[in-house]
Amino acid sequence: MHPRVCLHQVAFMDKGSEDFVAYCRAIGLHHMTLVTPMLFQPGDTEAAIEAMAGGSTHAAVVNHPIAMGSSLEAAGSEETEALIRAIDVANQVGAKAIYLVSGGRGSLSWDDAADKFAELLAPCLDHAKAKEVQLLVETASHLNVDLHLAHTLDDTIRLAEIAGIGVCIELQACWFEGNLKEKFRRAMPNTGLVQVSDFIGGDRFTPSRAVIGDGMVPLEALLGDILELGYTGVFDLELVGPRIVEEGPKIAGKRAAENLSEILDRLGA
Repeated sequence: MHPRVCLHQVAFMDKGSEDFVAYCRAIGLHHMTLVTPMLFQPGDTEAAIEAMAGGSTHAAVVNHPIAMGSSLEAAGSEETEALIRAIDVANQVGAKAIYLVSGGRGSLSWDDAADKFAELLAPCLDHAKAKEVQLLVETASHLNVDLHLAHTLDDTIRLAEIAGIGVCIELQACWFEGNLKEKFRRAMPNTGLVQVSDFIGGDRFTPSRAVIGDGMVPLEALLGDILELGYTGVFDLELVGPRIVEEGPKIAGKRAAENLSEILDRLGA
């Protein structure tokens, strides 16, 4: 596998992080994205650390949701405390970044919700810096409007600027936007993660991810632009949805990693 390919744990939530580490190692991956809903389970962080010991597969990124069960409107200090815990866990497993799902806006305006998001994160910024963990916020499908604020790359960049954190470019949520290379250019100095998957025309459900190479996203061109603009991080395969379930996460994960590796090899990454 190409050394910059990373696989997300989201399709492997039926078992603990230890099993996910073993799978990634078995198919030759160097990088993984682990998730706090699993790592916060009793003993899961310790099991993941033990599973990674002595191997070449490591946690590059951790995913952490803010206000997932409610909204930013109702969120309080418990979300700040949970993020501080997530930063500590990311440091424990060796991850250098946490990408965040922001929480939905409730009845707040976008700007007020963005300010609330920034307010919740503010006490965590120095702690993240001390632990050498970069905080990021992602672009997410507008079909997740109840869970997140940023549904265009422009809004993701803006939300990151308001909160004083970095950007996770989720191509599934922005590949169809206009003037995209210029948006990549604007985001790139503050981009800590790029997420990759495909989309098959006609899908009208969410999540609607497909294995790279199966759909219509011009990934080679997009990744070429991102590399040209100086991105040096990993490319995270976030595979989730009915197509992934039908094929089986292990088969889909390996096939996607191989296809992404071929693209990155052709691009000279």
